[in-house]
Amino acid sequence: MVRMSVRTFLVKAKQNLQQTLKNNGEASFVIGNESADLDSITSAIVYGYIQTSTLESMRAQKFYIPITNIPASDLSLRPELTALLKHAAISPSDLITLDDLGSIPLTLSKSSWTLVDHNAFQGALGQHYRASVTGCIDHHDDEHHVPSAAEPRLITKSGSCSSLVANHCRDAWDVVASSSSAIGAALGQSSDGLTDDAAFTTTWDAQLAKLALGSVLIDTINMTDENKVTEHDRKAVRYLEARINASPRVGKGYDRDRFFTEINEAKSDVDSLSVRDVLRKDYKQWSEGGMELGVTSVVKPIAWLEKKAEKGVVDESVEFAKSRGVKLFAIMTAFNDESSEFARQLLLIALEGGKVKEAAERFSKQCMEELKLQNNSVQLASKDGVAWIQCYEQKNLAASRKRVAPLLREAMR
Repeated sequence: MVRMSVRTFLVKAKQNLQQTLKNNGEASFVIGNESADLDSITSAIVYGYIQTSTLESMRAQKFYIPITNIPASDLSLRPELTALLKHAAISPSDLITLDDLGSIPLTLSKSSWTLVDHNAFQGALGQHYRASVTGCIDHHDDEHHVPSAAEPRLITKSGSCSSLVANHCRDAWDVVASSSSAIGAALGQSSDGLTDDAAFTTTWDAQLAKLALGSVLIDTINMTDENKVTEHDRKAVRYLEARINASPRVGKGYDRDRFFTEINEAKSDVDSLSVRDVLRKDYKQWSEGGMELGVTSVVKPIAWLEKKAEKGVVDESVEFAKSRGVKLFAIMTAFNDESSEFARQLLLIALEGGKVKEAAERFSKQCMEELKLQNNSVQLASKDGVAWIQCYEQKNLAASRKRVAPLLREAMR
C-alpha cells in the first residue's frame, strides 16, 4: 500500500470495509458522535487517514475506517460539510456512512472502535460494540465508559476535538509527510499539473489540514471565543496552517478569515430546509433514568422556527420527538441577534407528566442561575399535547450543548 490522497483513502477504505464484511474479517473503525457535525466527521477522517498512512499500517495493509455516524441521506442537511470537503477534493458521497456498515450486528469476526468527539458509545452501534472500544479522543466531560487501558485515551477540554486529533497525530503525521516512499497517481484522480512526489504529498497534507482546521475555526468562532479556545486549539491551528502554507498549490491565497466565513455562511444557510430537517441536522440523543433525552442545536432563533413551521415549532418538535421515542426534548439555538451580538435560547419540552415533567422542572430550578436563564416572550402557536414547556433566553453564552446536555441528564437521574 502506498501514500494516497484523502479521497483515494476514503475510496480504498470503503472497498476494504465491503470486502471485510463479505469475508467476515476483522476491522478497525474510528467514529464520531451521532450529531455528525463537522468536528465529528473531520476528526474521524483525519485520525483514520494518518493512522492508515503509517509505515506499520501500510505494511500490514491495515485500514482505520472512518465512519460518519448518520445515514447517507442525512448528508444533504449539512451544506457546511459540502463547502469544507471540496477543499480536500472530496464530496459527501465519498464518505463512509451507516448505510455502508449494513445490518447490525455486523458480520465481522472481530472489530475495534476508536471514538472521536464522544466518549460514550450511543445508539444501536453502541449497544453492540461498547465492549470493543479500544481508543478515544474527546473534548466532552469524561463519562468513564472508555477503559483506562484504551490507547489513545485522551479526554480533555478543548474548543474542538479536531484540535486534539491533530495534536495527537502530529508526530505520526510528520513521519508520514517526510516519507520518501513511492506514491504514484491517486486512484481516479488526475495529477492536476503536479509532477513530483513532494508536490502530491504536500497538497494532500494541506487538504487534510484544511479539513481539521475548518472544524476548529467553526467550533471556536474563528478562534475568537474566549470561553472555548484553549492552548490545544492554538497549538493545532499553528500546526495545521503550517501544513497548508507548506503546499504551494493549497497555501497560495490561503486566508483564515475568508476560509472561516465561507464555511460559516454555509452552516448558517438553512432556509431551504424544512423544520423537521433543521431539527435533525445537529441532533443528539441519550438514555438516562429510564427516559430518552433529545437535544438539537439550531443556528436560528426560536421565533424563526415558529414562523417557518406550518403547525408551529411546538407541534413540529413533539412530532419529531415522538418519532425518536424521546420524552424530554430540547432545542438549543445559537445565532447573532439583530444587533449582531451572539445569543442563545433554550426551548425545553416534557412530552409526559410524572418523572419526565419532574426532570424538566428540576433542571429549570437547579440550572436557572448557572445558565442565566430568563423567560422568553416569543409567542408559540400551540402548547397542546405537552406536559410542560418553557422557552428561555440563555445569558450564559459559554454553555453550549457540551454543558447543557449533562445538566439535563443529571436532572433525569
